[in-house]
Amino acid sequence: QVQLVEAGGGLVQPGGSLRLSCAASGFSFTDYAMKWYRQSSGKERELVASIDSAGYRRNYADPVKGRFTISRDNAKNTVYLQMNSLKPMDTAVYYCNARRSPVDYWGKGTLVTVSS
Repeated sequence: QVQLVEAGGGLVQPGGSLRLSCAASGFSFTDYAMKWYRQSSGKERELVASIDSAGYRRNYADPVKGRFTISRDNAKNTVYLQMNSLKPMDTAVYYCNARRSPVDYWGKGTLVTVSS
């Protein structure tokens, strides 16, 4: 059974940091690119960051460049999203995605709220 389980969300003040994790099981993790998406209230889901299967190539959406870092530990079947200098606009549900076209797996999401 395929599972992607996100953790690490919560309430944080502007300027603070959070580290999200996504534990994968039930598929060959090292064969899949991993991505983080987010969706805030009333908006479409958007891609935040991605990392290739080997962990060499990383890409970020413009709003998070220089603040967020995606990484993966293939020995632990886990992908991370380190989020620094958080802003209220980062408030959203963050989803983990595993992709090896045409296959897509999704987690259920973890809520991040940035507020004072």
